Amino acid sequence: MATTTVTTTETERVFIPIKAESLPPVLTFEADADPADVIKALKISGGCRVKAAVDKDILWQVERELRPHIEADVVWEGDFFPIQTRRVEGMIGKSPICAEHIINHPLYQAVCKEFLTTKNWYWSGQKKIFATSDPQLNNSICFSIGPGAWDQPLHRDSWCHQTNEPEVAVYPDNYDRDVGIGWFIAGKPATRENGATRFIPGSHLWSKDRPPQEELAVHAELEPGDAFMMLSSCYHGGSANKTTDQERLLFSCFMTKGWLRQEENQYLAIPREVVLKMPVHIQQLMGYKLSQPFCGWVESDDPRVVLDPSLKDDPSGHYDEDEDKH
Repeated sequence: MATTTVTTTETERVFIPIKAESLPPVLTFEADADPADVIKALKISGGCRVKAAVDKDILWQVERELRPHIEADVVWEGDFFPIQTRRVEGMIGKSPICAEHIINHPLYQAVCKEFLTTKNWYWSGQKKIFATSDPQLNNSICFSIGPGAWDQPLHRDSWCHQTNEPEVAVYPDNYDRDVGIGWFIAGKPATRENGATRFIPGSHLWSKDRPPQEELAVHAELEPGDAFMMLSSCYHGGSANKTTDQERLLFSCFMTKGWLRQEENQYLAIPREVVLKMPVHIQQLMGYKLSQPFCGWVESDDPRVVLDPSLKDDPSGHYDEDEDKH
C-alpha cells in the first residue's frame, strides 16, 4: 500500500513510488449486488465496475434526449478537456429518464447513502437535537469524446471541496475521509482504444501531497449500460481516443455530502420551470431539501417552499427532537 515520505523539504514532500504489484484488485459486481459488498470493495480499491447497471433501451432514450445538447456544445477553452470533448452539463435537467434511471439508480444511491450521510447531535439547552444530513447531487455531465482526444490529466474530484487527505494504510472506520462518489455509465463501448477512464486503484488512501503515477493507471473498460463507481478521492482521468471513428459516450454524476457546496450549482444550472416538473424525490436529490439540523433554509423553512408554497411552516423535513429515537 502507500508508504510514507522519504524526505521533507520546504517546497515539497518526496514519496517512495508505489509498485503496480501492490495495487488492490478492481472488482466487478452485478446490478443487483448487495450494497454492503460494493462498499467493502470501494474501501479497499476506491472503485469498482457494475455490469448491466442500466438497460440498453434506457440508454437509447437518454441519448435521444441528450443528443441535441451534445451537438450544440462549444469547444472547451483550456487543456483540462481535449478539444474533441463535448459536454452536456446540468444533465439531470435535460433528460428526465437519465435523472430517474441513471442518477437515481438504486445501487448507486444506496452506496452514497452509506458513505455520504452525516448523522450528528447537539445540545439545545437540556435537550438533545438529533440531525441527519442526506447526500445531494454534486454534478451531472454527459461526455462525448471524439477521435483524436488526448489523455486528460489524472486528478481527484475531491479537490473542489478543499480536502486535505492524510496517507493511510486502510480505510478508516468512519466516512469522514470522502466527500463524494462518482457514477459513470457507458452509453457506448468504452475501451482502452477510444478513451476509457483511467483510474489508480488504492489512490483514495494516498496523501493529498502524493502525486499520481501514470504507470499505475488501469482502464475502466465498459460495455454499454455497464457502470464504474468511484470515490472522489481517487486519481482518475479520461484517456486518449486513438480511434478514427468511435465516440466514447459517458453519462456521469457525482453525489456529495448534503452540507457541502455543490460543484455544479443546481439552483442556477437547472431552470426553475424545469425543476417544477420533476418528481419530489429528484428535486430533493438535487438539494431542494433541508440539510438537518438547519442548513439551506429559505425564510426559515425547507427550501422546497420556493417550489411549493403550500409547504410553508410544514415541520416535516426539519430536525428530529425525539431524543429517545436514537
